[in-house]
Amino acid sequence: MPTFNNNNHNNNTSVSSRTSTGTGPGPTQPPRSHKKIGEILVKRGVLTQTQCQRVLDEQTRCHRPFGELAEVMFCVPPKALEDAWAEQYESVTAHVDPRTERVDPAVIMQLTRRQAWQFRLMPLRMDGSELLICTCREHLPRAVRFAYQHFGTGCYFVLTDKDKLAEALSTHYPMDGAAAVMHACDEAKRCAAGDTSDP
Repeated sequence: MPTFNNNNHNNNTSVSSRTSTGTGPGPTQPPRSHKKIGEILVKRGVLTQTQCQRVLDEQTRCHRPFGELAEVMFCVPPKALEDAWAEQYESVTAHVDPRTERVDPAVIMQLTRRQAWQFRLMPLRMDGSELLICTCREHLPRAVRFAYQHFGTGCYFVLTDKDKLAEALSTHYPMDGAAAVMHACDEAKRCAAGDTSDP
């Protein structure tokens, strides 16, 4: 699983990830069809189909990453690329319930309570030589950046929904009022982005 940067926005190669942890209490969801960054950007109206094809043509010629080219050629904002990457990753990785996953206390101790809540991630256990980490899609890019700085590159991610993550964090990283603050921050970001629908 690569770190998040523009070099990972290759439209022809899906992000590497695990589709099943194999060590949890039950089977995880099967992976859905792999999505391509370009298709996601077209679907979201960030690029037109013609622009997407132009990026692909240029990528074939120069072998540079799709996201890097889209940013240079059509001024695609880094945040749009980040969101598209998160959607792509969601389509290929496993979805788990961290409340019932097996958790190694020694792994939990590698994060402080503040770090776990601030970056919305929960290390679960070692899987071979790699560290299995759970987060939610909304916070995936930020969690990835922090994890690779904190743990190094020997880790990979599975996803859950933010409510299950909050419950699991409350169990393993208890902080008074942390879940309420997390919800309030998420709501503020959602409203700032112009989303007024019910969460």
